[in-house]
Amino acid sequence: MTAIARREEQLWSRCAGCASLLYRKRLRRNLDVCPECGEHARLGAPERLRQLVDPGSMRPLSDLLPEADPIGFVDVLPYPHRLTAARASTGLAEAVVCATATIGGHPVALAVMDFRFLGGSLGCAVGELITRTAERALDDRIPLVLVTASGGARMQEGALSLMQMATVSQAIAALREAGLLTVSVLTDPTYGGVAASFATNTDLVLAESGARMGFAGPRVIRQVTGRALPEGFQTADFLLRHGQVDMVVQRRSLRGRLVALLAATRAGRAARAGHPPVPRQEPASRRERLADDDAALARPAGPAAAVAPSPTPEAGQTPAVRDAWDTVRMARHPARPTTLDYLDSVFDGFVELHGDRLGGDCPAIVGGVARLAGRHVMVIGHQKGHTTAELVAHNFGMASPAGHRKALRLMRLAARLGLPVVTLVDTPGADPGVSAEEQGQAAAIAENILTLTVLPTPVLAVITGEGGSGGALALAVADRVLMLENAVYSVISPEGCAAILWPDRSAAPQAARALRLTAPDLCRLGVVDEVVPEPSGAAHDDPAETAHRLRAALLANLLPLLDVPPAMLVRLRRQRFRRFGTTRGVNRAGVR
Repeated sequence: MTAIARREEQLWSRCAGCASLLYRKRLRRNLDVCPECGEHARLGAPERLRQLVDPGSMRPLSDLLPEADPIGFVDVLPYPHRLTAARASTGLAEAVVCATATIGGHPVALAVMDFRFLGGSLGCAVGELITRTAERALDDRIPLVLVTASGGARMQEGALSLMQMATVSQAIAALREAGLLTVSVLTDPTYGGVAASFATNTDLVLAESGARMGFAGPRVIRQVTGRALPEGFQTADFLLRHGQVDMVVQRRSLRGRLVALLAATRAGRAARAGHPPVPRQEPASRRERLADDDAALARPAGPAAAVAPSPTPEAGQTPAVRDAWDTVRMARHPARPTTLDYLDSVFDGFVELHGDRLGGDCPAIVGGVARLAGRHVMVIGHQKGHTTAELVAHNFGMASPAGHRKALRLMRLAARLGLPVVTLVDTPGADPGVSAEEQGQAAAIAENILTLTVLPTPVLAVITGEGGSGGALALAVADRVLMLENAVYSVISPEGCAAILWPDRSAAPQAARALRLTAPDLCRLGVVDEVVPEPSGAAHDDPAETAHRLRAALLANLLPLLDVPPAMLVRLRRQRFRRFGTTRGVNRAGVR
């Protein structure tokens, strides 16, 4: 190509919507919206910030982070090489740019995601940066604005990337408690773990015209269901029709809408200025609270010590080492005990409660009141089945939005009644169907995660079989997380990971090893607190002994939690998830 031809190519751009050839300067003046068909081109984070904030007001927040390759992931290319290439091509340190600024004169903290950087995926560094931004908003008592553009959680960081959904959600919860506005702006595309956490659990959810949002992507849904998707599926207008967003906004109107919303928030706060502020749960400054929590976790005795990590399996009984792919197949074994089996063998007097009170009763979620060694608890779990008929009847343990909302109702009921919550996790993931997306699956998962971060009662989770992605995390934001020896817990299935990062799905065994999804791996990473050994062979070879061991582990972990005051429980649960990723030794609110 000649220099003249290259220059001509740089001057013109072809619209992805109508294929019109557009003069780049004209397109840029129109905010990268096609003047012919209205197609909204994707924007990088720097350009998005230029369009939204007042000139000269932006103050970038620190993006200095330790190099992150937490699980040493390698597919056809080592993960650090992918990071280096993404940084070189975008000029960004990570897939989000964070800053404080003013919009129409109103101070805000902003976190703007950039899809160009590894698909805007949510990894430990991205979760850390967004969390710091939320903490800065809390410290400065200003609103938080999130602009999302992401394919989901970053599979190269395994379950640690999944944990970021909870880490950011609890930062959103803290802003809610403080009465500070949170706003998310959905842009194209917003999927997976981002959609099922902070993109949809803010106070207000705006969708830019042309945005698409959902938990499962269209390709996955087509593959699973074998059905054609409805016209306009998961688009901004679809989301508006199904009640999942507050409004759909053209790009040229987005800044004005944000200014109006921020002005209303400021007016509301001014009207309350003469009244005493609502006391916050944490009375000291954030840094003092973090120091207090560190001291509480280090204390050798007393109630707070109850939630300190248990010895790793290496310090006690070491489970037999099994290849990761063999463990995946063991976790999926059809004879493996289910939630209903454990309710019969581990607990007493189970009384099942049905329905989400909104129109559905999902058979993939079983929940109700039971007794554990004479103590009443609320038990909620995924139910699969042993036969093909049972698996189909329970949708293979894949919860629908009604299932997540039923679980949410029971969690809140437990808190009102003062009952501890025990969850049993065994699911390939959330329901990947069209109706689940129509009914707001991402928001349902997000609300469960957010609620669990603030639930004022002990929460104990057990990964009994498969712990698949956000569908698992929706029941696993807990004070203590236990895991049966032959269970697995992962951000994505090995088959899904292989299909994306390897040439074909036959690389699933390699992907299983790379994802670090086994109980010993996750115990070393701190995602899991204790591994419950299974009998010789596996749980299904001796269900009675498995139940005996699980009951003992539940009691050993639950009883100390009963002595911890509710406020301390919530603080330490939040501290547990705040520690995931690249949080240690970093100035969380530094400004360059």
